[in-house]
Amino acid sequence: MKATLARTLMCSHLRWLLLAAAWMAVASAARAELTAARIWNEHLLHAISIDTARPTVHARNLFALSEAMYDSWAAFDSTAAQYAHHERASNAANLAAARDEAISYAAYNVILHRFVTGPAGVGPGKAETLLNLRTQMLDLGYDPDFKSTLGDSPAALGNRVAQTVIARGMSDGANEAGNYANPPGIFQPVNPPLTFEDPGTSLSDPNRWQPLHFLGNRIDQFGRPINESTQKNLTPFWGDVAPFAMTLADRSVNGVYHDQGTPPGLNDRPNGALFKADAIEVIRLSAQLDPNDGVMIDISPATRGNTPNSPFTESYEQVGYALNPFTGLPYEPEIVKQGDFGRIMAEFWADGPRSTAPPGHWNEIRNDVTDKMEALGIPKRIGGAGPVVSDLEWDVKSMFALNGGLHDAAIAAWNHKGAYDSSRPISFIRYMGQLGQSSDPTGPSYNPDGLPLEDGLVELVTAATTAPGQRHAHLAGSEGKIAVRSWKGAVPGVAPFDDPAEVSGVGWILAEEWMPYQLNGFVTPPFPGFVSGHSTYSRTGAEILTLLTGTPYFPGGIFEYDIPMGSGLDFEYGPTTPVTLQFATYFDASDQASLSRLYGGIHPAADDFAGRRIGHLVGPEAWAMAIRCFSGVAVPEPSTMGMLTLAGVLACLGRRSLLTRGSEQV
Repeated sequence: MKATLARTLMCSHLRWLLLAAAWMAVASAARAELTAARIWNEHLLHAISIDTARPTVHARNLFALSEAMYDSWAAFDSTAAQYAHHERASNAANLAAARDEAISYAAYNVILHRFVTGPAGVGPGKAETLLNLRTQMLDLGYDPDFKSTLGDSPAALGNRVAQTVIARGMSDGANEAGNYANPPGIFQPVNPPLTFEDPGTSLSDPNRWQPLHFLGNRIDQFGRPINESTQKNLTPFWGDVAPFAMTLADRSVNGVYHDQGTPPGLNDRPNGALFKADAIEVIRLSAQLDPNDGVMIDISPATRGNTPNSPFTESYEQVGYALNPFTGLPYEPEIVKQGDFGRIMAEFWADGPRSTAPPGHWNEIRNDVTDKMEALGIPKRIGGAGPVVSDLEWDVKSMFALNGGLHDAAIAAWNHKGAYDSSRPISFIRYMGQLGQSSDPTGPSYNPDGLPLEDGLVELVTAATTAPGQRHAHLAGSEGKIAVRSWKGAVPGVAPFDDPAEVSGVGWILAEEWMPYQLNGFVTPPFPGFVSGHSTYSRTGAEILTLLTGTPYFPGGIFEYDIPMGSGLDFEYGPTTPVTLQFATYFDASDQASLSRLYGGIHPAADDFAGRRIGHLVGPEAWAMAIRCFSGVAVPEPSTMGMLTLAGVLACLGRRSLLTRGSEQV
């Protein structure tokens, strides 16, 4: 099957161009063809990138496509058990062609329904997606208007599979028929909206989520003006969506999957000191976002990655690797500006405008890993052992396992968001800062719920500090308030920024005016913080890719994304010199994705680590379910799912070794 994707995908966004270029030369050298599964996966990723930013919805879309393609493939396999659509295909004279045709019709119809013709197909990229899909079918030699489900043709089989997946999706608890809207009368915020343009905030409960109100001076992901509006909580009911592998046994008495308990907070919340420390850490990382501060760091695997007690620990400490295990040689240093690294990391992993969201990011990583395996001649073996499989089987099975896990990650993460309704840094940092300082009970502006003071980072504005020539001189008239040293806000104008002078830098601002490292038109996602979706998705993805490949290391022991000078940021100019993001292991990439949300001012550490813990459970659980299907073990009915355990499933399949930490398997 010729790789006609480039002809039909009209990709126009920066991040897509960067990711496409990262392995273009490698991929073209490796092979001139893409499998049917890869072609349709890329189409879905592009459809996501031009649709409304809805990470839960798009994790579900990726899983729907993957289960449709897997069931179409498995219909022609004598061993594999199908997941949703149970039907064996008749003998085909050309098995490869029949599989490609069935997969293409199933994929085409699922994407078409989700983004164009179905009740939720109302997104801004609808017309472009329709054109891309129809053009792709024609390029492959298929009739996009063939809708029949009758007969034994691969096309009819693919249509039947799509019909099954679409029908299941209409009753899985996601409210697709209502365009994923929240049920009426519930999930109302307890706090009044925060008008971002105004300093300070008003909170009825500082531990609960606060929607943002925008006065209309912002644009959407396509550059179109948005009218005055207030955020609505995105899918807080997602914990009720039918999962892939999670069971009732995974839910707490509170009805929360892999429940991490009440997060830290102020007032009567537990771990109030930890909550304050987390707030200070977010401010501290924001203070590192100046590329002109002269600080240089090594971001290569020689010093980054390999957290102590890897592959899982609740620590930001990183010790690096002495040698690349594939080459036996030391990793080469990659010395960059600290401010460039923090800014690039925050935006590279972002899931705001012009993004495929974290579920899409991990599909992109899977695709790039597959291309590099091709380039290096690494054979494709499911789980890193056993027989070498075809390119199509590899793609179908790995996408099925990965997206089943990411679907469950979305359910578990948003189950927590809906249950605990926790605040975001944009609210609690402003709130604590406007209350005062909590370090000196005998000093001015004391409040037990205020920000802790830290010289050079969080300080009290005084007559002395606002004197001419002093560090707070520009804050004269604000004596008694709290100032923080932080990123100063988005540069006015529209990206791309092409002048090195278009950098906000870091300086002293009032805490009540603090903002995350985000666009003024985005600021913070429209849902509560705890737990971090990035951390949950990314840890899940890392776990599954480790189990899939049989090693925690990327192919060749290193993976890289090149970010050219001046082309990696939408908030301001950057990077000021080229930056190459590097990872030795999938867990290193996951950890960076998680940490990026602290640099971006979106999450505190408590949100991050709780999400990592969930992904640490969800990933292997999803892999075990996928292995059941691959091995021909029928998927149990929902009523019996709670009786399954991960260890039991792996033991009965002879794959207990995949749980062993510290071995080549992980």
